[in-house]
Amino acid sequence: MEQHGKKVLLIEDDAAMRTALSEALTSSGMTVVEGTDGDTGLVLALKEHPDIILLDLLMPNMGGIGFLGGLRKDEWGKQVPVIVLTNLNSMQAVAEAFEHGSYDYLVKANVTLAEVVAKIKERLAIEEKKADT
Repeated sequence: MEQHGKKVLLIEDDAAMRTALSEALTSSGMTVVEGTDGDTGLVLALKEHPDIILLDLLMPNMGGIGFLGGLRKDEWGKQVPVIVLTNLNSMQAVAEAFEHGSYDYLVKANVTLAEVVAKIKERLAIEEKKADT
């Protein structure tokens, strides 16, 4: 399934990781909007209305859980799929992310860029099917 024209909001404070993810997503035909922390990510999410959000949890200013809390207060933000991609590998963090409406939880050390892109494409295909029905 082609993902051209799909907009991904990437919220990641690590510049090297952000660049690698952005390039992988762009080369898959997606448009990428980048935020470096939860504060700017929330502003971008509510302004840009991306099709999906890829979110780190450990960031300066507002972290990922704070971002999710703010996002889910918005009518549009309640529905947008969020995939957490983080170094935080604890049951508490996973549980908290899912409580705040995360679709998936990926630990950076356990996934490749290709797997992250595949997970995003999979979720976008699910969203597209929902829109078609």
